Amino acid sequence: METGGHQQLRQSMELTGSSYSGAYKNGRMEGEGEYTFPTETRYVGQMKDGMFHGKGVLYFPNGSKYEGTWDNGLSKEGKYTFSDGLEYEEDDWDYCDGYDRRFYTERCNGLKPAGESQLTNLVPPQVIPDGCYDCGDGFYDPKNRVVTDYHHYFLRNADDEEHEWIVRTCRKSWDENVGAKNYTSDL
Repeated sequence: METGGHQQLRQSMELTGSSYSGAYKNGRMEGEGEYTFPTETRYVGQMKDGMFHGKGVLYFPNGSKYEGTWDNGLSKEGKYTFSDGLEYEEDDWDYCDGYDRRFYTERCNGLKPAGESQLTNLVPPQVIPDGCYDCGDGFYDPKNRVVTDYHHYFLRNADDEEHEWIVRTCRKSWDENVGAKNYTSDL
C-alpha cells in the first residue's frame, strides 16, 4: 500500500521526469534503490534521507559510469570509467597527454597497419551527417551552431570559442582538396 508521502514523492518525480524504485523510510528514499534522472542517467545504490549515501554507481547514457562512496549526497571518493573501459586517473594521467597520441583502443589492441589507421577511438568511426563535424561528444552543425549527441538529441549551443575550435580541429563530413605547394617556384 502506498502511503501519502510515497505517492506525493512519486508524483513530484513524474513531473520532473525522474523515477525511483527501492526502499523508503519515513516517506523518503532510504536503503537500496535505483533513481533515474530525466537525462536517463541512473544511480543504483544506497540512499539515506532522500540522498545518495553509501556505495553507489551512476550509469550514464553514453555507457560510462562513476562508482563512488557518498555521504549525505556528496561524493567522497570514486572512480570514473569511460564507455570504452578507460579508467580516469586523477594522478599520473597519461592518456591523450600530447606525448602518446594513440586512441585507447589502440593502446589496448595495438596500432593497425599503414592504410588502416584509426580516425577515432570507435571502429568503424561514426558517420558524420552532411555539413557537420564530429566534436567528440556528438555532431556539430556550423549553420545553426548546435551540438547534438550521436543519437541527434540536443546537447548545447556552441559559443564562438567552441565554434572556432571545432571547425579548426575536428573531423568533418566532407573531404577537401588542399592542393599541393609548388616548392620549385621558391628557388
